[in-house]
Amino acid sequence: MDRRIVILGGGESGCGAAILAKKLGFDVFLSDFGAIADKYKQMLDLHNIPWEERKHTKELILNAGEVIKSPGIPHEAPIVVQIREAGIPIVSEIEFAGRYTRAKMVCITGSNGKTTTTSLIYHIFKKAGLDVGLAGNIGNSLALQVAEGDRDYYIVELSSFQLDNMYEFRANVAVLMNITPDHLDRYDHNMQNYIDAKLRILQNQQPDDAFVYWNDDPIIKNELPKYKHGKLYPFAEEKHEGAAAYVHKEKLIFTEPTPFNLELEELSLTGKHNLYNSMAAGISANVAGIRKETIREALSSFAGVEHRLEKVAVVNGVEYINDSKATNVNSCWYALQSMKKKTVLILGGKDKGNDYNEIAELVKEKCSGLIFLGADNSKLLDFFKDYSLPIADTHSIEECVNAAYRMAKSGETVLLSPCCASFDLFKSYEDRGKQFKNLVCKL
Repeated sequence: MDRRIVILGGGESGCGAAILAKKLGFDVFLSDFGAIADKYKQMLDLHNIPWEERKHTKELILNAGEVIKSPGIPHEAPIVVQIREAGIPIVSEIEFAGRYTRAKMVCITGSNGKTTTTSLIYHIFKKAGLDVGLAGNIGNSLALQVAEGDRDYYIVELSSFQLDNMYEFRANVAVLMNITPDHLDRYDHNMQNYIDAKLRILQNQQPDDAFVYWNDDPIIKNELPKYKHGKLYPFAEEKHEGAAAYVHKEKLIFTEPTPFNLELEELSLTGKHNLYNSMAAGISANVAGIRKETIREALSSFAGVEHRLEKVAVVNGVEYINDSKATNVNSCWYALQSMKKKTVLILGGKDKGNDYNEIAELVKEKCSGLIFLGADNSKLLDFFKDYSLPIADTHSIEECVNAAYRMAKSGETVLLSPCCASFDLFKSYEDRGKQFKNLVCKL
Protein backbone atom coordinates (compact mmCIF):
# COMPACT_ATOMS: atom_id res chain seq x y z
CA MET A 1 0.00 0.00 0.00
CA ASP A 2 2.77 2.49 0.87
CA ARG A 3 4.24 1.86 -2.56
CA ARG A 4 1.14 3.49 -4.11
CA ILE A 5 1.57 7.12 -5.08
CA VAL A 6 -1.31 9.23 -6.37
CA ILE A 7 -0.65 12.47 -8.22
CA LEU A 8 -3.27 15.24 -8.26
CA GLY A 9 -2.98 17.49 -11.32
CA GLY A 10 -1.82 16.46 -14.79
CA GLY A 11 0.24 19.47 -15.80
CA GLU A 12 4.03 19.91 -16.00
CA SER A 13 4.76 19.14 -12.34
CA GLY A 14 2.22 16.32 -11.96
CA CYS A 15 3.28 14.56 -15.13
CA GLY A 16 6.97 14.81 -14.15
CA ALA A 17 6.24 13.47 -10.65
CA ALA A 18 4.31 10.53 -12.13
CA ILE A 19 7.18 9.61 -14.45
CA LEU A 20 9.76 9.77 -11.65
CA ALA A 21 7.55 7.72 -9.29
CA LYS A 22 7.00 5.09 -11.99
CA LYS A 23 10.74 4.90 -12.70
CA LEU A 24 11.36 4.35 -8.97
CA GLY A 25 9.00 1.36 -8.99
CA PHE A 26 5.96 2.88 -7.27
CA ASP A 27 2.37 1.93 -8.14
CA VAL A 28 1.33 5.25 -9.73
CA PHE A 29 -2.04 6.82 -10.57
CA LEU A 30 -2.67 10.39 -11.80
CA SER A 31 -6.00 12.21 -11.40
CA ASP A 32 -6.99 15.65 -12.72
CA PHE A 33 -10.35 17.33 -12.08
CA GLY A 34 -9.88 19.34 -15.26
CA ALA A 35 -8.72 18.32 -18.73
CA ILE A 36 -5.17 17.04 -19.29
CA ALA A 37 -3.27 18.50 -22.27
CA ASP A 38 -2.54 16.05 -25.10
CA LYS A 39 1.23 16.29 -24.70
CA TYR A 40 0.98 15.16 -21.06
CA LYS A 41 -1.45 12.33 -21.92
CA GLN A 42 1.08 11.09 -24.46
CA MET A 43 3.91 11.23 -21.89
CA LEU A 44 1.81 9.32 -19.33
CA ASP A 45 0.77 6.69 -21.89
CA LEU A 46 4.36 6.26 -23.04
CA HIS A 47 5.32 5.35 -19.44
CA ASN A 48 2.21 3.15 -18.93
CA ILE A 49 0.89 5.38 -16.16
CA PRO A 50 -2.90 5.13 -15.60
CA TRP A 51 -4.69 8.50 -15.46
CA GLU A 52 -8.15 10.05 -15.31
CA GLU A 53 -9.41 13.52 -16.22
CA ARG A 54 -12.46 15.66 -15.37
CA LYS A 55 -13.06 13.67 -12.17
CA HIS A 56 -11.48 12.32 -8.98
CA THR A 57 -12.34 8.65 -8.27
CA LYS A 58 -12.07 8.40 -4.49
CA GLU A 59 -11.50 4.61 -4.45
CA LEU A 60 -8.40 5.08 -6.64
CA ILE A 61 -7.07 8.02 -4.62
CA LEU A 62 -7.74 7.35 -0.94
CA ASN A 63 -5.71 4.10 -1.01
CA ALA A 64 -2.45 6.00 -1.58
CA GLY A 65 0.55 5.82 0.72
CA GLU A 66 1.38 9.39 -0.34
CA VAL A 67 -0.19 12.05 -2.55
CA ILE A 68 1.78 14.51 -4.68
CA LYS A 69 -0.37 17.62 -5.20
CA SER A 70 -0.02 20.21 -7.93
CA PRO A 71 0.64 23.66 -6.42
CA GLY A 72 -2.36 25.11 -8.26
CA ILE A 73 -4.90 22.97 -6.34
CA PRO A 74 -6.09 24.80 -3.21
CA HIS A 75 -5.93 23.17 0.25
CA GLU A 76 -9.70 23.40 0.62
CA ALA A 77 -10.52 21.45 -2.57
CA PRO A 78 -12.88 18.64 -1.46
CA ILE A 79 -10.58 15.79 -2.55
CA VAL A 80 -7.62 17.40 -0.71
CA VAL A 81 -9.72 17.68 2.47
CA GLN A 82 -10.68 13.99 2.15
CA ILE A 83 -7.04 12.95 1.65
CA ARG A 84 -6.03 14.86 4.79
CA GLU A 85 -8.92 13.35 6.77
CA ALA A 86 -7.75 9.89 5.67
CA GLY A 87 -4.33 10.69 7.18
CA ILE A 88 -2.48 10.39 3.85
CA PRO A 89 0.60 12.65 3.61
CA ILE A 90 0.50 15.30 0.86
CA VAL A 91 3.76 16.61 -0.61
CA SER A 92 4.77 18.82 -3.53
CA GLU A 93 6.50 17.56 -6.66
CA ILE A 94 9.66 19.45 -5.63
CA GLU A 95 9.67 17.77 -2.20
CA PHE A 96 9.27 14.34 -3.83
CA ALA A 97 11.95 14.91 -6.48
CA GLY A 98 14.36 16.37 -3.93
CA ARG A 99 14.60 12.97 -2.17
CA TYR A 100 16.15 11.36 -5.23
CA THR A 101 18.82 13.85 -6.27
CA ARG A 102 22.26 14.70 -4.89
CA ALA A 103 22.36 18.01 -6.78
CA LYS A 104 22.99 21.33 -5.08
CA MET A 105 19.79 23.39 -4.96
CA VAL A 106 19.68 27.15 -5.61
CA CYS A 107 16.09 28.14 -4.76
CA ILE A 108 14.44 31.50 -5.40
CA THR A 109 11.20 32.84 -3.96
CA GLY A 110 9.61 36.24 -3.32
CA SER A 111 6.47 38.09 -4.30
CA ASN A 112 8.21 39.76 -7.27
CA GLY A 113 11.33 39.33 -9.36
CA LYS A 114 11.70 35.59 -8.88
CA THR A 115 11.34 34.52 -12.53
CA THR A 116 13.86 37.10 -13.77
CA THR A 117 16.29 36.29 -10.94
CA THR A 118 15.91 32.53 -11.50
CA SER A 119 16.50 32.91 -15.25
CA LEU A 120 19.48 35.18 -14.62
CA ILE A 121 21.12 32.73 -12.17
CA TYR A 122 20.57 29.90 -14.66
CA HIS A 123 22.14 32.06 -17.40
CA ILE A 124 25.27 32.67 -15.25
CA PHE A 125 25.63 28.97 -14.32
CA LYS A 126 25.28 27.98 -18.00
CA LYS A 127 27.89 30.58 -19.00
CA ALA A 128 30.20 29.05 -16.38
CA GLY A 129 29.84 25.68 -18.12
CA LEU A 130 28.19 23.97 -15.13
CA ASP A 131 25.83 20.98 -15.41
CA VAL A 132 22.65 22.79 -14.42
CA GLY A 133 18.88 22.40 -14.76
CA LEU A 134 16.11 25.03 -14.55
CA ALA A 135 13.02 23.92 -12.61
CA GLY A 136 10.05 24.84 -10.42
CA ASN A 137 7.72 27.47 -11.82
CA ILE A 138 9.74 27.64 -15.05
CA GLY A 139 11.56 25.10 -17.18
CA ASN A 140 10.78 21.38 -17.05
CA SER A 141 9.58 19.91 -13.77
CA LEU A 142 12.33 19.01 -11.31
CA ALA A 143 10.93 15.46 -11.05
CA LEU A 144 11.15 14.92 -14.82
CA GLN A 145 14.75 16.13 -14.90
CA VAL A 146 15.73 13.88 -11.97
CA ALA A 147 14.01 10.94 -13.75
CA GLU A 148 15.81 11.56 -17.03
CA GLY A 149 19.35 11.92 -15.64
CA ASP A 150 20.50 13.99 -12.72
CA ARG A 151 22.52 17.21 -12.75
CA ASP A 152 25.04 18.88 -10.44
CA TYR A 153 22.90 21.98 -9.82
CA TYR A 154 19.25 22.93 -10.11
CA ILE A 155 18.05 26.53 -10.16
CA VAL A 156 14.50 26.29 -8.79
CA GLU A 157 11.85 29.03 -8.76
CA LEU A 158 9.47 28.35 -5.86
CA SER A 159 6.01 29.84 -5.33
CA SER A 160 4.47 30.00 -1.88
CA PHE A 161 2.08 27.24 -3.01
CA GLN A 162 5.01 24.90 -3.74
CA LEU A 163 6.64 25.74 -0.41
CA ASP A 164 3.38 24.92 1.42
CA ASN A 165 3.88 21.19 0.84
CA MET A 166 7.67 21.03 1.32
CA TYR A 167 9.05 19.53 4.51
CA GLU A 168 12.49 17.87 4.22
CA PHE A 169 13.70 19.68 1.09
CA ARG A 170 16.87 21.72 1.58
CA ALA A 171 17.93 24.84 -0.31
CA ASN A 172 21.75 25.05 -0.36
CA VAL A 173 21.34 28.62 -1.56
CA ALA A 174 18.01 30.22 -0.62
CA VAL A 175 17.13 33.53 -2.27
CA LEU A 176 14.24 35.66 -0.96
CA MET A 177 13.65 38.74 -3.11
CA ASN A 178 10.89 40.48 -1.11
CA ILE A 179 7.55 39.85 0.59
CA THR A 180 4.51 41.93 -0.40
CA PRO A 181 0.80 41.01 -0.32
CA ASP A 182 -0.04 38.41 -2.99
CA HIS A 183 -2.32 35.36 -3.24
CA LEU A 184 -4.01 36.42 -0.01
CA ASP A 185 -7.17 34.71 -1.27
CA ARG A 186 -5.31 31.39 -0.78
CA TYR A 187 -4.09 32.34 2.73
CA ASP A 188 -7.42 33.23 4.41
CA HIS A 189 -6.63 36.90 3.68
CA ASN A 190 -4.05 36.64 6.47
CA MET A 191 -0.69 38.19 5.54
CA GLN A 192 1.18 36.23 8.24
CA ASN A 193 0.11 32.91 6.67
CA TYR A 194 1.61 34.04 3.36
CA ILE A 195 4.81 35.26 5.07
CA ASP A 196 5.19 31.92 6.87
CA ALA A 197 4.83 30.08 3.55
CA LYS A 198 7.57 32.17 1.92
CA LEU A 199 9.98 31.65 4.82
CA ARG A 200 9.63 27.89 4.56
CA ILE A 201 12.47 28.25 2.03
CA LEU A 202 14.78 28.42 5.07
CA GLN A 203 13.67 25.16 6.66
CA ASN A 204 16.45 22.55 6.80
CA GLN A 205 19.22 25.03 5.93
CA GLN A 206 22.59 24.08 7.44
CA PRO A 207 25.19 26.59 8.73
CA ASP A 208 27.31 26.19 5.56
CA ASP A 209 24.34 27.00 3.28
CA ALA A 210 23.64 30.56 2.09
CA PHE A 211 20.64 32.86 2.53
CA VAL A 212 20.52 35.72 -0.01
CA TYR A 213 17.88 38.37 0.68
CA TRP A 214 16.89 42.01 0.26
CA ASN A 215 18.18 43.77 3.36
CA ASP A 216 15.68 46.64 3.18
CA ASP A 217 12.51 44.52 3.20
CA PRO A 218 10.81 45.35 6.53
CA ILE A 219 8.99 42.01 6.71
CA ILE A 220 12.13 39.91 6.15
CA LYS A 221 14.01 42.02 8.71
CA ASN A 222 11.25 41.44 11.24
CA GLU A 223 10.88 37.67 10.61
CA LEU A 224 14.53 36.64 10.25
CA PRO A 225 15.32 36.29 13.99
CA LYS A 226 12.64 33.55 14.25
CA TYR A 227 14.46 31.20 11.85
CA LYS A 228 17.58 29.06 11.61
CA HIS A 229 19.37 29.66 8.32
CA GLY A 230 22.69 29.45 6.49
CA LYS A 231 25.24 32.26 6.24
CA LEU A 232 23.58 35.61 5.53
CA TYR A 233 24.26 37.44 2.23
CA PRO A 234 22.04 40.55 2.20
CA PHE A 235 21.89 42.93 -0.78
CA ALA A 236 21.01 46.62 -0.46
CA GLU A 237 20.76 49.76 -2.52
CA GLU A 238 23.26 51.62 -0.37
CA LYS A 239 26.45 50.53 1.36
CA HIS A 240 26.02 49.21 4.87
CA GLU A 241 27.76 46.84 7.27
CA GLY A 242 27.55 43.23 6.12
CA ALA A 243 26.00 43.81 2.66
CA ALA A 244 27.17 41.22 0.12
CA ALA A 245 26.19 43.57 -2.71
CA TYR A 246 25.31 47.27 -2.88
CA VAL A 247 25.54 50.31 -5.18
CA HIS A 248 28.16 53.02 -4.81
CA LYS A 249 29.06 55.79 -7.30
CA GLU A 250 27.36 54.17 -10.31
CA LYS A 251 29.04 50.84 -9.56
CA LEU A 252 27.54 47.56 -8.37
CA ILE A 253 29.89 46.31 -5.62
CA PHE A 254 30.04 42.64 -4.57
CA THR A 255 31.90 42.15 -1.29
CA GLU A 256 31.92 38.41 -0.58
CA PRO A 257 32.98 35.67 -0.90
CA THR A 258 35.02 37.08 -3.83
CA PRO A 259 35.03 40.90 -4.02
CA PHE A 260 34.51 42.49 -7.46
CA ASN A 261 32.46 45.26 -9.06
CA LEU A 262 31.00 46.39 -12.37
CA GLU A 263 29.62 49.62 -13.79
CA LEU A 264 25.82 49.92 -13.52
CA GLU A 265 25.63 50.76 -17.22
CA GLU A 266 27.16 47.34 -18.01
CA LEU A 267 24.05 45.56 -16.63
CA SER A 268 21.79 44.28 -19.40
CA LEU A 269 18.63 44.78 -17.31
CA THR A 270 17.47 48.30 -16.43
CA GLY A 271 15.25 49.67 -13.64
CA LYS A 272 15.62 49.51 -9.87
CA HIS A 273 13.86 46.13 -9.48
CA ASN A 274 16.27 44.61 -12.02
CA LEU A 275 19.18 46.01 -10.04
CA TYR A 276 17.98 43.89 -7.09
CA ASN A 277 17.55 40.88 -9.40
CA SER A 278 21.12 41.33 -10.68
CA MET A 279 22.49 41.63 -7.12
CA ALA A 280 20.71 38.47 -5.95
CA ALA A 281 21.87 36.53 -9.02
CA GLY A 282 25.46 37.79 -8.75
CA ILE A 283 25.69 36.83 -5.05
CA SER A 284 24.22 33.36 -5.73
CA ALA A 285 26.81 32.72 -8.44
CA ASN A 286 29.61 34.16 -6.30
CA VAL A 287 28.65 31.85 -3.40
CA ALA A 288 28.74 28.89 -5.83
CA GLY A 289 32.35 29.74 -6.68
CA ILE A 290 31.76 30.97 -10.24
CA ARG A 291 34.58 33.24 -11.46
CA LYS A 292 33.92 36.96 -11.22
CA GLU A 293 34.76 37.45 -14.92
CA THR A 294 31.98 35.00 -15.85
CA ILE A 295 29.45 36.67 -13.53
CA ARG A 296 30.32 40.10 -14.90
CA GLU A 297 29.99 38.94 -18.52
CA ALA A 298 26.70 37.08 -17.85
CA LEU A 299 25.09 40.04 -16.05
CA SER A 300 25.77 42.18 -19.11
CA SER A 301 24.61 39.63 -21.75
CA PHE A 302 21.28 38.42 -20.28
CA ALA A 303 18.38 39.01 -22.68
CA GLY A 304 15.52 39.23 -20.16
CA VAL A 305 12.32 37.24 -19.60
CA GLU A 306 9.26 37.06 -21.86
CA HIS A 307 6.17 38.90 -20.46
CA ARG A 308 8.30 40.86 -17.97
CA LEU A 309 8.74 44.50 -19.12
CA GLU A 310 9.20 43.11 -22.62
CA LYS A 311 9.44 45.72 -25.39
CA VAL A 312 7.00 44.73 -28.13
CA ALA A 313 6.98 47.46 -30.81
CA VAL A 314 6.88 51.19 -31.50
CA VAL A 315 3.77 52.23 -33.47
CA ASN A 316 3.26 55.88 -34.51
CA GLY A 317 5.83 56.97 -31.94
CA VAL A 318 4.14 54.99 -29.11
CA GLU A 319 6.14 52.25 -27.37
CA TYR A 320 4.18 49.13 -26.35
CA ILE A 321 5.47 47.08 -23.37
CA ASN A 322 4.23 43.64 -22.33
CA ASP A 323 4.44 43.10 -18.56
CA SER A 324 1.69 40.48 -18.42
CA LYS A 325 3.61 38.64 -15.72
CA ALA A 326 2.73 41.47 -13.30
CA THR A 327 -0.05 39.54 -11.57
CA ASN A 328 0.06 41.56 -8.33
CA VAL A 329 0.06 45.25 -7.39
CA ASN A 330 3.69 45.38 -6.29
CA SER A 331 4.88 44.08 -9.69
CA CYS A 332 2.96 46.87 -11.38
CA TRP A 333 4.50 49.37 -8.93
CA TYR A 334 8.00 48.33 -10.06
CA ALA A 335 6.99 48.53 -13.72
CA LEU A 336 5.49 52.03 -13.36
CA GLN A 337 8.49 53.18 -11.38
CA SER A 338 10.78 52.29 -14.29
CA MET A 339 8.70 54.19 -16.90
CA LYS A 340 10.52 57.24 -18.28
CA LYS A 341 7.63 58.58 -20.43
CA LYS A 342 3.93 59.30 -19.87
CA THR A 343 2.14 55.95 -19.79
CA VAL A 344 -1.24 54.51 -20.75
CA LEU A 345 -1.60 51.71 -18.19
CA ILE A 346 -3.63 48.55 -18.80
CA LEU A 347 -4.96 46.98 -15.58
CA GLY A 348 -7.40 44.19 -14.75
CA GLY A 349 -8.19 40.50 -14.61
CA LYS A 350 -8.92 38.20 -11.69
CA ASP A 351 -8.42 40.32 -8.57
CA LYS A 352 -6.71 38.47 -5.69
CA GLY A 353 -7.79 40.90 -2.97
CA ASN A 354 -5.70 43.77 -4.40
CA ASP A 355 -5.13 47.10 -2.67
CA TYR A 356 -4.55 49.66 -5.45
CA ASN A 357 -3.48 52.36 -2.99
CA GLU A 358 0.06 51.05 -3.44
CA ILE A 359 0.20 52.35 -7.05
CA ALA A 360 -2.05 55.40 -6.53
CA GLU A 361 0.75 58.01 -6.37
CA LEU A 362 2.63 56.50 -9.33
CA VAL A 363 -0.56 56.46 -11.42
CA LYS A 364 -1.06 60.18 -10.69
CA GLU A 365 2.58 60.94 -11.52
CA LYS A 366 3.21 58.71 -14.57
CA CYS A 367 -0.09 57.92 -16.29
CA SER A 368 -1.86 59.79 -19.09
CA GLY A 369 -4.72 57.26 -19.29
CA LEU A 370 -6.05 53.97 -17.93
CA ILE A 371 -7.50 50.96 -19.72
CA PHE A 372 -9.25 48.23 -17.74
CA LEU A 373 -9.21 44.73 -19.24
CA GLY A 374 -11.32 42.15 -17.45
CA ALA A 375 -14.61 40.30 -17.20
CA ASP A 376 -15.63 42.61 -14.34
CA ASN A 377 -13.83 45.97 -13.94
CA SER A 378 -16.17 47.49 -11.33
CA LYS A 379 -13.54 47.55 -8.53
CA LEU A 380 -11.04 49.37 -10.78
CA LEU A 381 -13.66 51.78 -12.12
CA ASP A 382 -14.66 52.64 -8.57
CA PHE A 383 -11.09 53.09 -7.28
CA PHE A 384 -9.76 55.28 -10.12
CA LYS A 385 -12.95 57.26 -10.94
CA ASP A 386 -11.74 60.56 -9.40
CA TYR A 387 -8.24 60.58 -10.98
CA SER A 388 -9.16 62.98 -13.86
CA LEU A 389 -7.64 60.51 -16.35
CA PRO A 390 -9.26 59.18 -19.53
CA ILE A 391 -10.51 55.63 -18.81
CA ALA A 392 -11.52 52.84 -21.21
CA ASP A 393 -13.53 49.91 -19.84
CA THR A 394 -12.77 46.88 -22.07
CA HIS A 395 -13.67 43.19 -21.88
CA SER A 396 -11.51 41.65 -24.61
CA ILE A 397 -7.88 41.98 -25.70
CA GLU A 398 -8.97 43.32 -29.12
CA GLU A 399 -11.06 46.06 -27.50
CA CYS A 400 -8.17 46.84 -25.14
CA VAL A 401 -5.46 47.21 -27.83
CA ASN A 402 -7.79 49.34 -30.00
CA ALA A 403 -8.49 51.59 -27.01
CA ALA A 404 -4.73 51.91 -26.34
CA TYR A 405 -4.11 52.80 -30.00
CA ARG A 406 -6.71 55.59 -29.78
CA MET A 407 -5.66 56.88 -26.35
CA ALA A 408 -1.84 56.98 -26.47
CA LYS A 409 -0.07 59.95 -28.08
CA SER A 410 3.27 59.89 -29.88
CA GLY A 411 6.13 59.89 -27.34
CA GLU A 412 4.09 57.94 -24.77
CA THR A 413 4.20 54.31 -23.64
CA VAL A 414 1.42 51.73 -23.48
CA LEU A 415 2.11 49.36 -20.57
CA LEU A 416 0.25 46.09 -20.02
CA SER A 417 0.96 45.51 -16.31
CA PRO A 418 -2.37 44.16 -15.07
CA CYS A 419 -1.91 43.68 -11.26
CA CYS A 420 -4.22 40.68 -11.57
CA ALA A 421 -4.29 37.01 -12.51
CA SER A 422 -5.43 36.30 -16.07
CA PHE A 423 -7.93 33.51 -15.57
CA ASP A 424 -11.09 35.54 -16.21
CA LEU A 425 -10.40 36.00 -19.95
CA PHE A 426 -7.19 34.05 -20.68
CA LYS A 427 -5.61 30.64 -20.09
CA SER A 428 -2.57 32.14 -18.35
CA TYR A 429 -0.49 35.32 -18.11
CA GLU A 430 1.57 33.93 -21.04
CA ASP A 431 -1.58 33.61 -23.15
CA ARG A 432 -2.57 37.19 -22.21
CA GLY A 433 0.92 38.50 -23.10
CA LYS A 434 1.10 36.62 -26.42
CA GLN A 435 -2.34 37.83 -27.53
CA PHE A 436 -1.37 41.40 -26.61
CA LYS A 437 1.89 41.16 -28.59
CA ASN A 438 0.20 39.62 -31.64
CA LEU A 439 -2.40 42.40 -31.81
CA VAL A 440 0.15 45.18 -31.22
CA CYS A 441 2.28 43.81 -34.06
CA LYS A 442 -0.75 44.02 -36.39
CA LEU A 443 -1.43 47.72 -35.63
